[in-house]
Amino acid sequence: MAQMIRVLIVDDHALFRSGIKSLLQRHDDFEVVDVAGDGLEGVKRAKSLKPDVVLLDLNMPGVSGRDAVRLIVEDAPESRVLMLTVSEDGEDLVETLRAGASGYLLKNIETEALVDAIRRANAGESVISPQMTAKLVQGVRGHTRENPAAEHDKLSPREREILGCLSRGDSNKEIARALSLAESTVKIHIQNIFKKLGLSSRVQAALYAVEHGFSQRA
Repeated sequence: MAQMIRVLIVDDHALFRSGIKSLLQRHDDFEVVDVAGDGLEGVKRAKSLKPDVVLLDLNMPGVSGRDAVRLIVEDAPESRVLMLTVSEDGEDLVETLRAGASGYLLKNIETEALVDAIRRANAGESVISPQMTAKLVQGVRGHTRENPAAEHDKLSPREREILGCLSRGDSNKEIARALSLAESTVKIHIQNIFKKLGLSSRVQAALYAVEHGFSQRA
């Protein structure tokens, strides 16, 4: 039997919370451990329940999603945070990803795409709504460091290739296939990239790659 994915839903609209909960409960591999109606309550429940995935709204009264994601990442670092919002603003996208969110999804997402995104996030992948990809690149380039650090000079040629793949959101399986490597080897390379660049997630690696031009390389 597949391991259950424990999900916490944080949104200030009761009807939306109820709808997402009902949707996930139709699938045998999901367990909705709780729901919360504001950011502060979401942070508290994430800290106590340690869910696998937190679905987090961005614009909420009191503690906003922007602030909540930072607190959840600090208090429950093993939880993956997926922003689920109506905001198509590039600043919101970049800021929440930099804060530690594992993905950014728009609320007009198709039902099965949402289910798939939660599963992918739980597996350690980064997930971003396709219509936000261009804004991610634009937003990161708008914040490019004036004096980029030379951490990436420590990367091997193979690690640079893999960093470019991460910038496109490729999974380990896709990277392995593209570079004719074993998935286990890809995982080792990714961990080395994280260590050398001082990163902790695939999303942060993707942001770094775009910011330093690796997304344009083969």
